[in-house]
Amino acid sequence: MNISVIGSGTWGMALARLLFDNGHSVKVWSAIESEIKELREKRTHKNLPGIIFDEGIAFEDDLEKAMESADICVLSVPSIFTRVTAKKMAPFYKENQIIVNVAKGIEENTLEILTEQILDEIKNANVAVLSGPSHAEEVVRLLPTTCVAGAKDMETAKLIQSVFMSPVFRVYTSTDMLGIELGGSLKNVIALAAGISDGLGYGDNAKAALITRGIVEISRLGTAMGANIETFYGLSGIGDLIVTCASKHSRNRKAGMLMGQGKTMDEAMKEVAMVVEGVYSAKAAKALADKYNICMPIVDEVNAVLFENKDPKQAVDALMLRDRISESITGM
Repeated sequence: MNISVIGSGTWGMALARLLFDNGHSVKVWSAIESEIKELREKRTHKNLPGIIFDEGIAFEDDLEKAMESADICVLSVPSIFTRVTAKKMAPFYKENQIIVNVAKGIEENTLEILTEQILDEIKNANVAVLSGPSHAEEVVRLLPTTCVAGAKDMETAKLIQSVFMSPVFRVYTSTDMLGIELGGSLKNVIALAAGISDGLGYGDNAKAALITRGIVEISRLGTAMGANIETFYGLSGIGDLIVTCASKHSRNRKAGMLMGQGKTMDEAMKEVAMVVEGVYSAKAAKALADKYNICMPIVDEVNAVLFENKDPKQAVDALMLRDRISESITGM
């Protein structure tokens, strides 16, 4: 198949390599001319050291040319650029193309997940998602990874499964696009909390608690919004949450750790030097919790640290000293 990867960040480039190795014709587009120039000339990416991209992968700075012959467009720009990129894509979109969103986030002002934003800008587009515990740094090195392909109809989900699946990249299918996207977005907020815990010097017990109670918060909100609870106990839910909270590759965990060590949010984001999606999703997560009247204390405290300058240790104390309750998914 002809596949265009829209966005040349680490995740887009990892998937470009995977798809090329699967035998597909691959083009990569970026709005950043210097990035395309480096990829064309050196076949390398600054954030993926040691990887040389095959000469057969084409690099394009003209979006119309990138999309003109594509059967599938893999949209891999950071979530904050999803809407504006979809708007740019709209004039060149063809009715038979499938757009696979692989970014994770929720728009703060509209509270829309990314596929909803894409459909706002490209009416009646055939949109799917691919998500799960999948750090680009491992996928690009062909280390075993599993993900979930989601679409409104199982036929499209199975097509995406067949395109991406390989001996090192296993893909499952689902029609719960909402659950997949919420799990992928909200876990970044919990990962900031896990990083803060690490930065404060707390141990594995605290991280296990954050992961466990974090998936409870995500599940509460997701089911209230209409998602299937089983999705949150799968790869795009608890699977993605575990890897993002624990991995050395996680930029959300790293940013949280730096804040736990005393840096401000801006200082932490600057040091990470890549987009920290959880910062952009945190306000949206809190707004959704308020809208649906869902108790999400970890999300509340992350917001207080990020945007109200609350001391991270005080935020942990607030979580530990909450009212005594029984362990419950549906409770407080």
